[in-house]
Amino acid sequence: MKIHDPLKTSCAGSAKLRLIVILAAALAAAVGLYLGVRVTAPAEPVNPQMLQNALLFPQPRELPAFALDAGDGSVLDAAALKGRWSLVFVGFTHCPDICPTTLATLGGLQKALADFKPALQIVFVSVDPERDSAAKASEYARYFVADALAATADHARLEPFTRSLGMIYMQSPLEGGDYTVDHSSSIAILDPQARLVGVFRPPFEIARMAADLRQLAGN
Repeated sequence: MKIHDPLKTSCAGSAKLRLIVILAAALAAAVGLYLGVRVTAPAEPVNPQMLQNALLFPQPRELPAFALDAGDGSVLDAAALKGRWSLVFVGFTHCPDICPTTLATLGGLQKALADFKPALQIVFVSVDPERDSAAKASEYARYFVADALAATADHARLEPFTRSLGMIYMQSPLEGGDYTVDHSSSIAILDPQARLVGVFRPPFEIARMAADLRQLAGN
């Protein structure tokens, strides 16, 4: 006759329970380690040779403090650019060719990246404050890019800002006493920390620019 031993059964049950708990803890630790590695591991560095239209700098560059007058009456500074990838183009509203062409390209690029996360930010900075108010610059930019940010400022603030982006501008006199503004035609690429990571240089091709931004952002 087989005698039931409750103590033996209880011990066996406890042993099985302990084994399950140990296995569960081990599994949880393994999963946690895996996720920890996935979360904390740095992103794969971008190979500059794989970029098609962008010139990538060896290291992101912190911009000196700046404060421009935005078209909506606010201040355009580094804080206003953080959290999104930004493309910054300098020009002026009386520009006959380069500015409208480039802004139209940026509008097309933004549409091509409609699923980009976070949404791409287009920034137009007028370097002709004598003729362009911040509101006028905004109206002009938004003709090409519906939600463009636009700003301007006096030259004491504009010149250091444009230099920090590796850009220049200067007024050139025209016959009859008028003037035009010669300016860099490149587009600065700022990361979500508002750091300068590279530039797009003409000729601009929307498909190539979009591919480069997706690679830079891991999008």
